[in-house]
Amino acid sequence: MKFWSNKYLLIINAIALVVAFLTHSPEIIALSNTSAEGMIFPDMHWTDVGSEVCFTYLSLCLLFFLNERLLGFRNVRVEMGWKKLLISFVGVWVGSNLLGKGFVFLHHHLDIPAIDSMLHHYLHPFRDFLSSVVVTGSSFLMYQNERSNQVQLENQQLRTENIANQYEALKSQLNPHMLFNSLNTLSMLIRESSGKAQEYLQELSRVLRYTLQDNGSHSVTLREEMDFVHSYIYLLQMRYEDNLFFDIVVEPEMYTKKLPPMAVQMLVENAVKHNEISRRKSLTVKIKAAGGKVTVENNFQPRLNGAGGTGIGLNNLAKRYRLLYRQEITVREEQHRFMVELPLMD
Repeated sequence: MKFWSNKYLLIINAIALVVAFLTHSPEIIALSNTSAEGMIFPDMHWTDVGSEVCFTYLSLCLLFFLNERLLGFRNVRVEMGWKKLLISFVGVWVGSNLLGKGFVFLHHHLDIPAIDSMLHHYLHPFRDFLSSVVVTGSSFLMYQNERSNQVQLENQQLRTENIANQYEALKSQLNPHMLFNSLNTLSMLIRESSGKAQEYLQELSRVLRYTLQDNGSHSVTLREEMDFVHSYIYLLQMRYEDNLFFDIVVEPEMYTKKLPPMAVQMLVENAVKHNEISRRKSLTVKIKAAGGKVTVENNFQPRLNGAGGTGIGLNNLAKRYRLLYRQEITVREEQHRFMVELPLMD
């Protein structure tokens, strides 16, 4: 990601550089004041201070890197609880202490410039503590900021997907072919039975109302969805009569679970759209809600003269599940049956 490959590196380098100078500000001030130099930090030179600042800067960069690699502060999908923060804090403190001892070892054995003042060594524990606070605190704040940005991005994607879903639903439900079939069926019912015509018109109005309603929430209860599906099924069965069958089983406790609006209806629509329905080959669609999921299954008998599906509806539904619930839908296609499982959420 561009954010992490550029901005993140700039931020941690800037933090490390500023902290390196701040933690060694007493030595820098003492070195600038010649009258206090011999009293506080004897035999100290600019090369010693510069070496200490460079070491602190490089140590902080390394601690940032290890903190991110080992605990995943750059992964917004990972939960950062107080336990991980405590591990990070203690780990950075220990790491800073070990790096300091390593620097002292290099100073004594390789003559790398460093400050030998006793007061300077007394300040090491405080600087290790400060490094832990800076590295852990900065990492957590950047993690929270990126996570907030990710949530905003996903909400925007969700709004876009919701608009696309409403468009697809309108296109499939309100296209001229569907309206023609519905009005043609209604016309026949008016001639045959005014009572059935009234009932058909009532169910048609329910379908249109549910499709067109401005649903402020991205989720509906299974009960709301199934009420809509029953109305939609009624329209289909009036058209296909005894050539289309539905087997619906819903456990009572599943009705309060939630799922995206028009999810089950879209699967029923797909089954009718892409399969042959005739006296020679009747179609059976099974809808079952149990065990925290709803399953829509049908016998697989593709239309001989129809074009294959584009998969837009299923892809759109899968994206909505990922954005809404971080869940995946399951699609299974076998020789004689097609099945889709949708997780139901609390």
